[in-house]
Amino acid sequence: MIHLAEILLEPAPDPFWKVLKQVGVDRAVGVLPRRFFDWRESRSDLPWDYVPLALYQQALEDAGLSLEVIEDNPPMDSIRLGGPGRDEEIEHFGTLLRSMGRLGIPVLCYNWMAVLGWLRTSTAHTGRGGAEVVGYDHRLLAEAPATPAGTIEEDALWANLRYFLERVVPVAEEAGVKLAMHPDDPPLSPIRSIGRIMRSVDAFQRLVELVPSEANGITLCQGNFTLMTDDLPAAIRQFGEQGRIHFVHFRDVRGEAASFVETFHDEGQTDMLACMQAYRDAGVEASLRTDHTPTLEGDNAAVAGYSKQARVFAIGYVQGLREAVFGRDGAR
Repeated sequence: MIHLAEILLEPAPDPFWKVLKQVGVDRAVGVLPRRFFDWRESRSDLPWDYVPLALYQQALEDAGLSLEVIEDNPPMDSIRLGGPGRDEEIEHFGTLLRSMGRLGIPVLCYNWMAVLGWLRTSTAHTGRGGAEVVGYDHRLLAEAPATPAGTIEEDALWANLRYFLERVVPVAEEAGVKLAMHPDDPPLSPIRSIGRIMRSVDAFQRLVELVPSEANGITLCQGNFTLMTDDLPAAIRQFGEQGRIHFVHFRDVRGEAASFVETFHDEGQTDMLACMQAYRDAGVEASLRTDHTPTLEGDNAAVAGYSKQARVFAIGYVQGLREAVFGRDGAR
């Protein structure tokens, strides 16, 4: 069953949390609670420690929301690059898994984008009716110089990923937490001399086979997977039937990996109904959240792609698709 959730970007209770409840969303996707970290105290709890997570979870429960996914992670670039301090970073990652396990938070969404994370070249494209949408045009970065990290080869990223998974998957299994790797965004390589490896359907198949475990799974981010394949429903069935889809980002785009804009959920290049049917057919059991909405007139987005009004529109659209596919009772 697909369960509708929504990401909470606010560090503390916010009126939007009540709006989510009013439109029928009871599940939350959270980020690490950095507001509980006191920089004046050298020995204060870190955001991935048990107490900050417990306090954050309680705040959500007080608002009537169940924390189902953490979409965040401790610093990881030493792990990704295989540099000094990677074992310490792995220990922090393990602490997060153990904290989540004790609190019953079942899924951790992380990524393998070294140095450069989520990239867009414009946040002010004009979409339907003049709505602001974000986009990416690789021509603006194709000749950009390397970052201070220098050249990062894809083979090294794969070797470091194996090293990481061999150490954290057993921790995740013991904690009862599922790992959900997010794709590279955009799924291109290299960018500024940094390789990016989580950018194809084959790469995700290699990921789940690297350290075979029910805990080693993926975030099926439709916007990225749409740029990887011409048959997204087939990819959903491929990973869903293996039991490896642990989390879903429901969004759409128009274009290709090197040049695209994000769209309203009902106007992109993907057959969203066919995708919902594929989740059903493959027996996927996961939380699904809307992602990267346009910014509507009169609204604003503190983070590009997260206009609150448009997110409510997207939630309604997903609820309609889900009811059409699973039936009214099954969509509850």
